[in-house]
Amino acid sequence: MNLAIQVHVLVALLTCLVLLCKAQERDYIVKEEQQENVRIGNLRKDLDLNLDPNIRLSSPLQFKPVYKTGDVPLVRVEANTGEIFTTNHRIDREKLCSGIFTEKRCYYEIEVAVLPDEIFRLVKIRFLIEDVNDNAPLFQSTVINISIPENTAINTRYPVPSAFDPDVGINGIQHYELVKSVSEFGLDIIETPEGDKWPQLIVQQNLDREQKDTFVMKIKVEDGGNPPKSSTAILQVTISDVNDNRPIFRDSELEVSVPENAPMGTSVAQLHATDADLGSNAQVHFSFSNQISSSTKRHFAINSSTGLITVKQPLDREVTPVHKLIVLASDGSSTPSRATVIVNVTDVNDNVPSIDTRYIINLVNGTVLLSENAPLNTKIALITVTDKDADLYGKVACYTDHDVPFRLKPVFNDQFLLETAAPLDYETTREYAIKIVASDRGTPPLNTSAMVLIKIKDENDNAPIFPQPEFQLSIPENNDPLMQLIKISATDADSGHNAEIIYTLGPDAPDGFNIDRRSGILSVGKRLDREKQERYSFTVIARDNGSAPLQSNVTVRLIVQDLNDNSPAFTHPEYNFYVPENLPLYGTVGLITVTDTDAGDNAVITLSILNGKDNFIIDPQTGVIKPNITFDREQQSSYTFMVKAVDGGQPPSSSYAKVTINVVDVNDNRPVFVIPSSNYSYDLVRTTTSPGSVVTRVFAIDNDTGMNAELQYSIISNIIITSRVSPRGLFSIDKTTGNITLQEKIVLADQGLHRLVVKVKDLGQPESLHAIALVHLFVNDTVSNSTFIQEQLRKSMETPLDRNIGDNEITPQANGYVIVVIAIIAGTMTVILVIFVTALVRCRQTPRHKVVQKGKQSGEWVSPNQENRQIKKKKKRKKRSPKSLLLNFVTIDESKPEDPTHEHVNGTLDLPVELEEQTMGKYNWATTPTTFKPDSPDLAKHYKSASPQPTFQIKPETPVAPKKHHVIQELPLDNTFVVGCDSLSKCSSTSSDPYSVSECGCQGGFKAAGQIATRQEMALKPPHYGTLCGTGTARSHRIKINL
Repeated sequence: MNLAIQVHVLVALLTCLVLLCKAQERDYIVKEEQQENVRIGNLRKDLDLNLDPNIRLSSPLQFKPVYKTGDVPLVRVEANTGEIFTTNHRIDREKLCSGIFTEKRCYYEIEVAVLPDEIFRLVKIRFLIEDVNDNAPLFQSTVINISIPENTAINTRYPVPSAFDPDVGINGIQHYELVKSVSEFGLDIIETPEGDKWPQLIVQQNLDREQKDTFVMKIKVEDGGNPPKSSTAILQVTISDVNDNRPIFRDSELEVSVPENAPMGTSVAQLHATDADLGSNAQVHFSFSNQISSSTKRHFAINSSTGLITVKQPLDREVTPVHKLIVLASDGSSTPSRATVIVNVTDVNDNVPSIDTRYIINLVNGTVLLSENAPLNTKIALITVTDKDADLYGKVACYTDHDVPFRLKPVFNDQFLLETAAPLDYETTREYAIKIVASDRGTPPLNTSAMVLIKIKDENDNAPIFPQPEFQLSIPENNDPLMQLIKISATDADSGHNAEIIYTLGPDAPDGFNIDRRSGILSVGKRLDREKQERYSFTVIARDNGSAPLQSNVTVRLIVQDLNDNSPAFTHPEYNFYVPENLPLYGTVGLITVTDTDAGDNAVITLSILNGKDNFIIDPQTGVIKPNITFDREQQSSYTFMVKAVDGGQPPSSSYAKVTINVVDVNDNRPVFVIPSSNYSYDLVRTTTSPGSVVTRVFAIDNDTGMNAELQYSIISNIIITSRVSPRGLFSIDKTTGNITLQEKIVLADQGLHRLVVKVKDLGQPESLHAIALVHLFVNDTVSNSTFIQEQLRKSMETPLDRNIGDNEITPQANGYVIVVIAIIAGTMTVILVIFVTALVRCRQTPRHKVVQKGKQSGEWVSPNQENRQIKKKKKRKKRSPKSLLLNFVTIDESKPEDPTHEHVNGTLDLPVELEEQTMGKYNWATTPTTFKPDSPDLAKHYKSASPQPTFQIKPETPVAPKKHHVIQELPLDNTFVVGCDSLSKCSSTSSDPYSVSECGCQGGFKAAGQIATRQEMALKPPHYGTLCGTGTARSHRIKINL
């Protein structure tokens, strides 16, 4: 068994050497006690990781530290860039490497996995922790007592207990000195071979206890840091009577070894010391020096009489491999002898190997989830095996206990990567419990094990299978709706969601057939008509529910047996319409289309509203829906009701459709100020307020939505009520937050009550709404006279918003100027009025022109366009005659002809004065307004558009009812209505604006091409007459220009 283990270890070591190219090491130097986010290095650059462009990566390059569970990360590695930074956990060298006194031996190590698997490598990073001077040297006691005999010779040295500094190198102890010295003593420093500095007290003069028996000095110890740290202690020297000879150790330095499993009381070393004195002065007393560590004192004991050192507590080589004992031998005098005993704790195989599993793939409830499609060599975890024992006892072999499609790949001497070694198949094995065994080379060997639980995640690698390639069945026509025909079933070898089969009909399946997505029950949802189609052949698709779904098909052949029945059919099961909230009463909302393939009375369809008759009406023949109410989006934003279609058969058949009408917001709510709550309130602004400080704020709300509810603040007026002067722009307002800020430093002239007229406006279209509030700011150090302020507030409320107090006083000279200006303006307007009246008379003498176009019964259109909207164009200033200044609008009215067959249509063309000539000249009187493009997906987007609205508006009317309901042009669900001049010619809009006017060719047109050129031309030329394209019936209209 031992031979097999050794062979296995040898093979693992050879494999590690072969695969070592995938493992790298990198050393960095970092100082302890660094702040957070201090950059240490860049792993990607330092490792020279140049990606091969020919290698296709399954995921971006990623650096993932592999921490041990419970470890506190001292460094942070950026996953994307590989940059290394310090964390908020500061590196403390004295804590991290306690017991290590050589500066170059203190390392902090982590492993970093470079992902994905295509470029995987494991990098071991070692950080050499540089010591900083963060600890001051300290004496073990603040008072040091030394006894010196009075007959001590000059230049005799006495050891002084040294101080301790956990720092190392230059930051350790460098210097001792006597701060408050006396002439009888001096201080010298001896450096040991280990680099320790021991202070020694030197006798510089003869001592006489009878003259002075005690000397008190202060000793200072200092390290070599920059700046240096130091501490002091009181050195008290007591002069004692003479004892001539000190004890002498036979061996001043002794090194012994003791096994770590030595029982308590085991002899470690026997020290011998002799004293040349006689009597009590020759009695030697052994003890440990105060300079040894407390841990060493706990583990060893010394017999004070015999000098035998024994084990006091159990030893542990893995904790402290070497103990340094300093033994003092004293004969009662103040000068003990010193001997050093080095105790080497030898190793025994008393530690079981440990397994540290650090997962590269994140765990889910303690289990690794691995896809069955995971490629070979997918890295799962980093296994680190350690043994605290030394030599052969610390050599550990790692292996799995049974045959699994995983392997342990060596990367370092004591680290292995657990990775996939063979393809995985969920359908064969769904989970693995991998037992990882670590065994050392002791006699007998000690071993331990760890479990890695891996659950294989099912992937969708099996398509559904039908039991037969074709299904044949027959059914009589006039069948019951939702009649079940057959249950089609398929099987899938996968599991979970991948085995959930969803049944759907193929693209070649005719309307009316349904299949339950879960059960596979095929049903027919309409009454079949054998006269229309006798045989049906379509496919049924079985698709699983995998992330990359797989599917298979089967053919269904259906023979319809002859009966007789047909039901009305809606073109869509659900209709959605969008209307603005200012749609007038009985304006057109939309059109619902129903067809019936029967003939005669069975094809006569009647439409009705089931739940919503109080709010809407529907034309029972045409399907045009109109509101019976006025809309208010803030009260209700949508309406839903059902529409029923019933044919004239016996017994009658019916169908239902759901109709949803969404009310689109119109900017009909003004903003309302919440702060300030009253125009009589004020805020104190002290004269010491710094510029840039927020002194107060305003806040308003708007009940509209979208852009109609977005608000902007501005200061439109700012006066000082107290001094009746205009301020110098002392305050400003943030247009978004409403915060009012002090702009400049307050001077004496600024003191008093300031009134700010704040305006808030929304961003609504086509016209924004606004509100105004008064903000009073009292600039002063204190509010000492509230009555005065209230009086100023009253004056502020009486002062007009557009001028200061006293501005309404007008001098007689100013009154004269005003009278002259008014007279000039009145004369000019009179001349202009005479000119336009003359032009109007000439225009009315022009004969009317009519164009009659026969309407086709099959053509119809519906436009939910709204009234009273105007196009806002960019203004381009051009030279025009003074007469045009009085034109506000040009209104075109249609007059109803006497022919009773024509319906009346009201159209208004409102043209602002500032319309540029080019824009006004591009419209033709034959233009048909369209609200939506034929391919427009959603009317709500048009209402929310910020593009300007046109001024050309046509009030929609109910279209003429066709003789056959099934010939009505079908409209999409989303209000994308097609506008046609008649059944043969159709209009199409290419404008993205829902209210833009697009050109449409109509039969008949105008007898005279009347284009709008400029406002002057409209005023002077006789009116033109033409035909507006309507709902399919040709109508003549007279267009009149009112001045």
